[in-house]
Amino acid sequence: MSAPDRHQLHVYTGDGKGKTTSCVGLAVRAVGAGHRVVFIQFDKGYDGQNEHYSERKVLRTLAGLRLEPTGRERIQPDGTFRFGVLPGDREEAQRGLALARAAVASSEVHLVILDEVLSAQQYHLITEADLLALLEAWRDAGRPCELVLSGRTRLSSVLDQADLVTEMRKVRHYFDAGVPARRGIEF
Repeated sequence: MSAPDRHQLHVYTGDGKGKTTSCVGLAVRAVGAGHRVVFIQFDKGYDGQNEHYSERKVLRTLAGLRLEPTGRERIQPDGTFRFGVLPGDREEAQRGLALARAAVASSEVHLVILDEVLSAQQYHLITEADLLALLEAWRDAGRPCELVLSGRTRLSSVLDQADLVTEMRKVRHYFDAGVPARRGIEF
């Protein structure tokens, strides 16, 4: 394939708000164009009952989009966030990587979004080698789909391979003034 015709590698990163929102927007656009999308979320657990991420309610209704949340529940019964890494967190991240490998190898999928996969590496749920192996598998398969990685990273080994890098930079955030995360805006 010539460069303009081949599928591209996107990276949405930075310390600002908007990485997942960009992924959701791209997924909706792709489905609207008739493309099949696999949207894998890393470290955004779902216990099957308590849905904390509002975008999933809409994403689950879109024909042509398969949503795969991975991760253990981090929102505790009192509403606080569980920090730290437990063995189950790493197991779920490995499950997400297996889903990602299958998705990028499929000739049936046009767009694969790996939401927060870069943060999963930063928080030691997966390794840099895991990410690089996934990118190598995608390239070796002939770049069969558009591939999106989101999350915070400074890994030049990943950034240097991307065809598009968008950095969300925090200039000001109301969270710093004590405004908590709000349903429908942050989650």
